[in-house]
Amino acid sequence: MAIESFNPYTGRVLRRFKPHTPAQVERMVAQADKAFREWRRTSFQERSRVLHRAAALLRERQHELARLMTLEMGKPIKDGRGEVEKCALTCDFYAEHAEHMLADQVIETKARRSFIAHEPLGVVLAVMPWNFPFWQAIRFAAPALMAGNVGLLKHASNVPQCALALETIFHDAGLPRAAFRTLLLESKDVEKLIEDDRVQAVTLTGSEGAGSHVGAAAGRNIKKTVLELGGSDAFIVLADADLELAAKTAAQARMINAGQSCIAAKRFIVEKPVAKEFISQMKTHLLAMRGGDPMDEGTQYGPLARPDLADELTKQVQDSIKLGAKVELYGGQSEPGSARFAPMMLSNLKPGMPAYDEELFGPVASILIARDEQHAIELANDSRFGLGGAVWTRDEKRGERVARQVESGAVFVNALVASSPEMPFGGIKKSGYGRELSHLGIREFVNQKSIWIGGDKPFDARKKAE
Repeated sequence: MAIESFNPYTGRVLRRFKPHTPAQVERMVAQADKAFREWRRTSFQERSRVLHRAAALLRERQHELARLMTLEMGKPIKDGRGEVEKCALTCDFYAEHAEHMLADQVIETKARRSFIAHEPLGVVLAVMPWNFPFWQAIRFAAPALMAGNVGLLKHASNVPQCALALETIFHDAGLPRAAFRTLLLESKDVEKLIEDDRVQAVTLTGSEGAGSHVGAAAGRNIKKTVLELGGSDAFIVLADADLELAAKTAAQARMINAGQSCIAAKRFIVEKPVAKEFISQMKTHLLAMRGGDPMDEGTQYGPLARPDLADELTKQVQDSIKLGAKVELYGGQSEPGSARFAPMMLSNLKPGMPAYDEELFGPVASILIARDEQHAIELANDSRFGLGGAVWTRDEKRGERVARQVESGAVFVNALVASSPEMPFGGIKKSGYGRELSHLGIREFVNQKSIWIGGDKPFDARKKAE
């Protein structure tokens, strides 16, 4: 079976790739294992030079890489350039801060000297999705490589050109070829890699089902994992919020990547006194957004990444309507089998409806009406997901109080939920476990080794004087 690069806007297959054979995969795994023995001995300064060079190449090839995203999964080209710049910033961030983040941590004990050392694990397998083809991969690769690990990337099958382009970036930056390789494989072949003793850890960003499968396989083989799975983020609008700003941001938050983002706001929980006005304003902003050809600089949202994803989203919407959901904004799939999908808003939602219980991975907003603040928190937490969330209020202390009660990996007060290299990123409940980014992310795939050095403690003249 060929791996296809498919343009969701034109409906045309761009290129076909033969999956790597078992012999090719074996060779790349063996080479990666060998490369780790050498890469782990490099200094932080050497690794930093490679990562800074990778950042420079990302910026130099920004338009070319953005164009690949547009062609393969429909991202507006302007957004693609922004994604590449974010990747470059993250490479620079870890190049500059990794040594400090992984410095020995001194612990006061009875020992003469005791500390925690942070040492790389080895080959890290990354199973990545198509919605942010470069950003998702860089989020794992930059910290893993700076920690002294090496990487194998099994990317989504519909973005093979993006996956290979990232491999080229690292190689051109001076990373040993075997230290980062893209494996062109079908999903069914991932478990064999997890079972390989040379693969020391696995990170996956993807669906709840994929995370369950990979987590189970890793558990059977006693491998460290980080899982970043789905999200159905709550966007809480309290009655004292700046309604105009909240509604405008809500429309932007729902339409990130045509709604195909784990941390795109999906459930809009609004206090009853302002619900009618909020719905009206959000609808106005959604209608003003320009869809169309993602190659056009003025396009704000493109198609969904594949026709089958639009078909699935349509079914979730239709099933919700059959169960009593009310359509506040009509839109949806242009025709069956098309990847084009216009924004929609649904209200009157109840448990048991897909629009209440499930993640809607596309431009459909679920509106929930809250009686008061406490009810808003209860609605926000009435989800099996817990990735991100937002709270809107003019009272900052109130916003922080509510944020502390929302069950998720991150909550933003009066701001659009976003990821950044400085802050940890990840979820709880069915949104996964572990953290990416920040100092927590780089420490996920290291051996946090306790080192104890016995003997008398060094003489401390100050304590003697006391």
